[in-house]
Amino acid sequence: MTQTAIEMYNYHVWANKTMFNRLRELPQDLLDREIQSVFPSVSKVMPHIYVTDHCWLDILMGKSMNEAMAHANALKAQIELKNMDELETMFFELTERYKAFFNQEADLEKTLILNNPYAGIRETRYSEIVLQIVNHATYHRGNITAMLRQMGQASVMTEYALFWYS
Repeated sequence: MTQTAIEMYNYHVWANKTMFNRLRELPQDLLDREIQSVFPSVSKVMPHIYVTDHCWLDILMGKSMNEAMAHANALKAQIELKNMDELETMFFELTERYKAFFNQEADLEKTLILNNPYAGIRETRYSEIVLQIVNHATYHRGNITAMLRQMGQASVMTEYALFWYS
């Protein structure tokens, strides 16, 4: 499962980069346009993915879920002010931190006790957390696709099968 989790994380990095490439092609006023959707605007989605990825890395590195969520919430407003280029750089830096963690923590089948304030206590493998990170972002990149289509714009494919050929 460890190798699968790392491969899925690599897909996550590719899919985020693919989405950033598409979003940079669009005018900022379109990205900031308020619409009725899961998020108030497209420009709010990638910061949400970043903050959540940051939160999960804090958990993997030993912070409690409550500590990690508090830290993530403190970052949220600051991250939402970043433009796409700045945010993409931050994603790249966070990716490097994840890769360093993967290199340091050779056993992603190791478990930790996750005390989720919304769902309770659960023993969870590190590899499961990595799959959660990927799944969460995949869901929200789908939100971006729907939001762009709602505004008459095309999105970009970020399917895992397409990643195989990249």
